[in-house]
Amino acid sequence: MGEIIRTNTRTTRTGRTLVLVLLLVFTGAAAGFLALKLGYPVVSSKELADILLSRSGSELAVTSVLELRLPRFVLGALSGAMLGISGVLMQTGLRNPLASPDLLGVSAGSALVIAVITVFHLPVPYGLHPLLGLVGGLAGGAIVLASVYGRSESASIILMGTAVTAMLNGMIVWLITMGTQNDINLLYRYLMGSLAGRHWDHVEYLLPWAVIGIPAAMLFIKPLNLLRLGDEQAEALGQNVARLRLLLLAASAVMVAAVVAQCGPIGYIALLAPYLTRAILRTEDARWVLPCSAAVGAVLLVTADLFAKTVFTPREVPVGLWTTLVGVPVLILMFVMRRRGAQ
Repeated sequence: MGEIIRTNTRTTRTGRTLVLVLLLVFTGAAAGFLALKLGYPVVSSKELADILLSRSGSELAVTSVLELRLPRFVLGALSGAMLGISGVLMQTGLRNPLASPDLLGVSAGSALVIAVITVFHLPVPYGLHPLLGLVGGLAGGAIVLASVYGRSESASIILMGTAVTAMLNGMIVWLITMGTQNDINLLYRYLMGSLAGRHWDHVEYLLPWAVIGIPAAMLFIKPLNLLRLGDEQAEALGQNVARLRLLLLAASAVMVAAVVAQCGPIGYIALLAPYLTRAILRTEDARWVLPCSAAVGAVLLVTADLFAKTVFTPREVPVGLWTTLVGVPVLILMFVMRRRGAQ
């Protein structure tokens, strides 16, 4: 009887995974197709195929598709995948499905560095901005991790992360009040999170972090499943829970910092991707949740960016605002459901 139940469970999970994969493939392909077609100039399906296969077409269309739209799509997919993975690492590490990597101070740390460079007009080459933003993000995360070293309670980490993030955001607001109108305009899109104006250089900056970080994150599958058993059980099985938790948070911080350095702080993807994955698959098993959350995060960000680019054309709304408009209601719903479940 038990074997039949286990077989049925595996069959059901496989069916749900197949549905999720098909949904992601269809949605991602449709979003990518429209992202490459739409804009100025709008290209037909035949023109798009010719451009992608043989770079044939008008110079304006070829440049628009290959040098602007395609790198923007690739950057969005990589960034979304990394944010989805970072969300799983943090939520499982803290054993809190409402946790978000933004609480580590990473996004605020990167934004603060860019704000300092912009407002004070520091003579820093533009090509170094992403690297310095990455350093700032890692510094923000390091402050949080160092302050809670030796503690494994998720409440302590979230509380300290919230405090550090609030402090860094306050410093950003103070800097903005000191800047000129031109400085504010330059900072606006970055602080809101945007993929507009990104090109292959931005992809090249992010690609090494993605190539190394995404496969490395998969090495956490077994430790993540051990944490699901509870701290005492994981310790009994030989896992140093405090060290593992800080390692997970550090890995999450690195991935978020790399994304923020290129795209600005894009909120709620790291929260939504794991939540939607678990809701569809109905499992906490990291073997399924971790890779699927990466795919869900990629599709979410690419789709949100398509809306950001086209809904109010020719004006463009930063993609971070779109993810916030969707993420906040979902977060409220998750909080309400969590409270009802606790009663």
